[in-house]
Amino acid sequence: MLRITDTIALADWELAESFSRSSGPGGPNVNKVSTAVELRFEAERSPHLTPAVKTRLKRLAGRRWTLEGAIVIQVEETRSQIRNREIARERLAELVRAALVVPKRRIATKPTAGSQRRRLAGKTARGALKAMRGRVDEDE
Repeated sequence: MLRITDTIALADWELAESFSRSSGPGGPNVNKVSTAVELRFEAERSPHLTPAVKTRLKRLAGRRWTLEGAIVIQVEETRSQIRNREIARERLAELVRAALVVPKRRIATKPTAGSQRRRLAGKTARGALKAMRGRVDEDE
């Protein structure tokens, strides 16, 4: 069981871990020990998440969201399988916590009359400055 918040915890059947040999440094371990972790969370089938949270989670997960509705997190940062498992679980928990936050609705506002006047005055001044550029008549 993976605890996300005080009220939400993901069940073990929703999570699947698989291990493989990781690339990179590792000395004698690299060719023998399967330290890379692939954590798969069946988000679409999860009864613990609301549809709105699932929608936000899909947007946040990006390429990690599969066509079957699962989130796949791959970690091969350390030489320890246990530490890689912890990192993968932490990343999943952070992702779900981020999806739980409901974004604030943007309230449309109008610019003030003073700011509009200042903007137009600035545009007029800039236009006058640019109008001064150009060829100089040699007659004068």
